Amino acid sequence: MVHILLIGCGAMGGVHAFSYLGLPGAKLVGIVDKNLEKAEQLAGHNGAKAFSTIEEALQTLERVDIVDVCVPTYLHKEYVMKAAEQGKHVICEKPLAGNLPDAMEMMEYCKSQQVRLFVGHVVRFFPEYEKLKSHLDSGSIGEAGVVRMSRVGQMPRGYQDWYGNTALSGGVIMDLSIHDIDFLRWCFGDVERVYAKSLHGRERNTTKMDYGLVTLRFKNGVIAHVEGSWAHENFSTKVEFAGSGGIVDYDSDRDKPLTLTRRKTKEAAEGVYVPVSPVEPNPYARELQHFIECLETGAIPRVTAEDGYKAIEIVLAAIKSMETGQPVTLGVHA
Repeated sequence: MVHILLIGCGAMGGVHAFSYLGLPGAKLVGIVDKNLEKAEQLAGHNGAKAFSTIEEALQTLERVDIVDVCVPTYLHKEYVMKAAEQGKHVICEKPLAGNLPDAMEMMEYCKSQQVRLFVGHVVRFFPEYEKLKSHLDSGSIGEAGVVRMSRVGQMPRGYQDWYGNTALSGGVIMDLSIHDIDFLRWCFGDVERVYAKSLHGRERNTTKMDYGLVTLRFKNGVIAHVEGSWAHENFSTKVEFAGSGGIVDYDSDRDKPLTLTRRKTKEAAEGVYVPVSPVEPNPYARELQHFIECLETGAIPRVTAEDGYKAIEIVLAAIKSMETGQPVTLGVHA
């Protein structure tokens, strides 16, 4: 049985706390939040103890194996380092950090302390996205060439409105589109070049909008267009993989969100559609269970700390492209 200390009672903290309830090999023993009342309310659902600081929690609790960090991005480093200093393994919500030096320092310090560092890029655990990747890997659509991804919704609210402060959140690409960027790296490998455009509506007026469109050129030749928006009313995601042999696409707004269409050939006069039900186990619970199993077995996780670092690198290249109006080649430093 793995004993877990959760840091943060925001939206993601709540999701993780309730996900642990269904995991037989996990026990949530403590919850930390600067607002002790919030920690006590969430702890009441899990039988955990509530604390206002990580120091108090680690001094009080008899056993902690994993510290699960679900605080705003700009606080990740502080809590990851404190956990690693005490020899605790760490699960850190994405993005790992807001910049590369912090991410590297966190990774190197965890290695020096001989603790595992897991990064919560949960889209790799969504069954719909796993199915998309399986079509790609099996050759169902032939050789992939062009990809379109979209993830849109309202500007989120958070602690002291930190999402609206790009210095703290990194904006919509760092916080939202990084999901799709990480998934694409999982599918296609390393990115060669990035070009991006953005709408910084929040900085110009009070409409609280943020929008970014990122074009990625992968080293294997695939081109991907990634749209992220905090200017929409309802949350939705869309994906389209176009290959030499067909197209597989996903739209969370459709009744049958995932379909496969094969390109017409002499043998097949019409396309074949393969609908997949979106009703599956909680992907957050699957992610956390996977991390726990990797800790117990020593296996390499589906998402490594290095994956988290690479996702940040691509996002920062996109932000640089937005600022300069020029494409950015990864690995090339001015």
